[in-house]
Amino acid sequence: MTQHLFNRRQLLANTTATALAWSPLLSHAEAAWPSKPLRLVVPFAPGGSSEIVARALAGELGKTIGQSVFVDNKPGGAGNIAMQEVANATDDHTLILGHIGTLAVNPYIFAKLPYDVNKDFTPITLISKVPSLYVVHPDLPVKNLKEFVAYAKAHPGQLNYGSAGNGSAGHLAFEYLKMACDIFVLHVPYRGTGPMLTDLMAGRLQAAAVGAPALLQFIKAGKLRCIATGSSTRLPLLPEVPTVAEQGYKGFEMTQWYGLLAPSKLPKADLDKLEKEAVAAARSKTVHEKLAQDTALAIGNTRAEFEAFIKLEQARWKPVIARAQVKPEGV
Repeated sequence: MTQHLFNRRQLLANTTATALAWSPLLSHAEAAWPSKPLRLVVPFAPGGSSEIVARALAGELGKTIGQSVFVDNKPGGAGNIAMQEVANATDDHTLILGHIGTLAVNPYIFAKLPYDVNKDFTPITLISKVPSLYVVHPDLPVKNLKEFVAYAKAHPGQLNYGSAGNGSAGHLAFEYLKMACDIFVLHVPYRGTGPMLTDLMAGRLQAAAVGAPALLQFIKAGKLRCIATGSSTRLPLLPEVPTVAEQGYKGFEMTQWYGLLAPSKLPKADLDKLEKEAVAAARSKTVHEKLAQDTALAIGNTRAEFEAFIKLEQARWKPVIARAQVKPEGV
């Protein structure tokens, strides 16, 4: 009997010791997300501001979150193809670069989306705001916005401007300018900023509005002429270029913005970790300096702040889209 009790006590002691020994390992396993590289999907073709912002964040985030972060460009369908793929992702390691077009515009230009912007995604952090630059091909005989408006009014419907696609930030920015200046310029949508810029520099288009990071090198090289900035003040890297507001359109401001989102089904503990690391990455000196080189402003706000920001932007752009009658491609 004594021996039997001793064996039971010994068994309990061994079991307890084993459980205690395993508990830190179990806790570690539970906290081991991400367990493989994270995929950051960019819903546009390479060559635009979106890729520059995504790569800046991915490089810094990969240093601290425990896995590398790689950028995967998935263009098409005004960003909807990538958004749907990420909304349906089940691997817990797929994220997406949110954007003014996919988050604040598409819900109002498409009669039905294969996902719900506000329910299928969790906003993580607003990474960056990017001033829109208004540029023309150098052969167009205009040096500033005033001259461009005069030329457009003298040649109604004879000028074309390009964008990365219907509902893209560039499309909105130029439609916003058209309304402010009361001009008629034809819109030519492309499948991404890169292909559009190729045609603009070749002279097949006359104008465009694009985020500063994708344009600066071409402006400096004389391949494009910047006639105005959409920022509220002049940009340090383009001090000679006046803002739209300075050129007679008081209160005009147009900035693109980019943020990090995850599928809403990602577990809360993982969302918390992602938010902490992503905010730190966006606020880091490295990302700030990288984006500043391209006249982009690093932000890095909280989940709650980014969610509130998206709602404000949706309310802002809904009436603009209705006035401009922005429609999806093929409609």
